[in-house]
Amino acid sequence: MTTPPSSPLSDPRRTEGVHPTHTDLDRLDPLALVQVFTDDQRAAVEAVRAAVPALARAVEAALPRLERGGRLVYVGAGTSGRLAVLDATELTPTFSWPPERAVPLIAGGERAIRQAVEGAEDDAEAGAADVRAAGTGPQDVLIALAASGTTPYVLGAVRAARALGALTIGLANNPGTPLLAAAECPILLDTGPEVISGSTRLKAGTAQKIALNTLSSALMVRLGKVYGNLMVDVKVSNAKLETRALRLTCHATGASEAEARAALAQAGGRVKTALVMLRLGLSAPEAEARLQAAGGHARVALGEG
Repeated sequence: MTTPPSSPLSDPRRTEGVHPTHTDLDRLDPLALVQVFTDDQRAAVEAVRAAVPALARAVEAALPRLERGGRLVYVGAGTSGRLAVLDATELTPTFSWPPERAVPLIAGGERAIRQAVEGAEDDAEAGAADVRAAGTGPQDVLIALAASGTTPYVLGAVRAARALGALTIGLANNPGTPLLAAAECPILLDTGPEVISGSTRLKAGTAQKIALNTLSSALMVRLGKVYGNLMVDVKVSNAKLETRALRLTCHATGASEAEARAALAQAGGRVKTALVMLRLGLSAPEAEARLQAAGGHARVALGEG
């Protein structure tokens, strides 16, 4: 297991290494500079592709707890923490996931979303205290992120979550690190040295964003938030989403715009309810009851298996 080095000159973490091929970065013209940055991002995609088996195992492990009403609790510091907040926040408008079931914890609290809170990430007990204060329990799934894999706040959170019986998923960008050893579902995103040495907001952050998108979206699909590849649990909250809901309903049912609009009005804007109404000729309450009996899965409610 890799531990933080006693000397910064001997740091074994690959994310802290100096990139061997970009030592003249500050001499490049804008076109060459942008090319270097975009080319380097390919490593983020490859790192996530290598982590596919680990991500799939995490989905399988997390699903039963979420089906029983558990929550997703995200933990991170700095860039990792902000990415965690973003993923947790986007689940509600995208999948109508209850906001109280996506709990983001970031070192330094909400103020750290917009500005650095110095020293917050070094406090392991604060991570543990935040997990306990969130009421974390056996049905919950903790998703912990740290590019370094050594962040004390995150490690404290993982240890506390495991003690409370929660499932722990750890994402780190360095192999052999304490976070990967501490989490029940370790996910290595081995992105290597950054173009700007040590700036893990670059491809390390990109890999984390892709991995989070993949993990949470896969969970939502398995939880019945998607029919086919249609986002049928979208939360309609503005004009753009109203149009999207109408388009999705028409596509899924073959109904006319007028028929889809009327069904959505009766369904309170819920695409999945309107879908079942139109496909089976049911009222909104009947469609809701059928969906509830099917555990929220539109395909099951429609009798498609």
